[in-house]
Amino acid sequence: MIRDQETLNVLLDTLSRFVRERLVPAENEVAETDQIPADIVAEMRDIGLFGLCIPEEYGGLGLTMEEEVLVAFEIAKTSPAFRSLIGTNNGIGSQGLIVDGTEEQKNHYLPKLASGELIASFALTEPGSGSDAASLRTSARRDGDHYIINGTKRFITNAPEAGVFTVMARTNPDVKGAGGISAFIVEKGTPGLVIGKTDKKMGQKGAHTSDVIFEDCRVPAANIIGGKEGVGFKTAMKVLDKGRLHIAAICVGAAERMLDDALRYAMERQQFGKPIADFQLIQAMLADSKAEIYAARSMVLDAARRRDSKQDISTEAACCKMFASEMCGRVADRAVQIHGGAGYVSEYAIERFYRDVRLFRIYEGTTQVQQLVIARNMIKNAQM
Repeated sequence: MIRDQETLNVLLDTLSRFVRERLVPAENEVAETDQIPADIVAEMRDIGLFGLCIPEEYGGLGLTMEEEVLVAFEIAKTSPAFRSLIGTNNGIGSQGLIVDGTEEQKNHYLPKLASGELIASFALTEPGSGSDAASLRTSARRDGDHYIINGTKRFITNAPEAGVFTVMARTNPDVKGAGGISAFIVEKGTPGLVIGKTDKKMGQKGAHTSDVIFEDCRVPAANIIGGKEGVGFKTAMKVLDKGRLHIAAICVGAAERMLDDALRYAMERQQFGKPIADFQLIQAMLADSKAEIYAARSMVLDAARRRDSKQDISTEAACCKMFASEMCGRVADRAVQIHGGAGYVSEYAIERFYRDVRLFRIYEGTTQVQQLVIARNMIKNAQM
């Protein structure tokens, strides 16, 4: 649902120019230093990128799902690190508060997240629980007006930069599944909150993850999201469809960037006295990539519009995440192949993108988890 096409066009034009003129030229610096320059982060705040999906009454832009994926198509045409920095504020780091937080919690945290004053982080995954998130073991024990949290979270995006964490912990040890889990807001600097060393990853330099360790971490009882126990896992599940659509849109934008680079290279690179783009086997890889990107883009837009119209899109979101992330991997592979030897050296962006986009098939639910979601929903619907 696009509320105001003219206003959206201005935003998309501004973002496209910012990506082209500021972010793309900084890609190599980010890859080499593993840091996004402070002046670029400041510009991202000024443009409003940290509050794209936070409601307007709390200082954000309040984008609809359709508007959000159109923005994602644009920002994904550069290093994923830039998107990752703003992603948690607009996604899993804020959406739990938006859908289930108390009004007091929203008023206190959302304006700071929208402005970029605070970076949000979402702490769910643990050393022993990833895809099986309901098996998490981090505990939160009530102690008067506080909860005492103990446990370790793993691969937590933006943890080294975060000012506030949404933490999933088990408040009822007698309930082994999702029903015993609650969501907490934990601020940076809380005694007992320890950030582990930054992970060294295959790709996505500049986008940081680390362990988050809780050692008798005392959190005010007022910081339980929604004000009640036992609904934390349900809160997490509510934002999954949105997160999966967002990542699917990022996959589309990244694939478009890789295909543009591959096409440009194929038209410039000469072999046997003519551009390699003239060779039919090169054309086949270009054409296959174009068709798959078009299919994924259409899927994402359709699912976004369905979500905006309040339809249940659990199946569609999983389809989008599965297809778009796998598509992105295939486009990356073809783009390296089109570049030939040049695609294996870091002088060309495709070498970096090839490593960066591999993560898309893993986080926000692996491809295999998406397959399970789709199939289980199909079986459930057939039995109704």
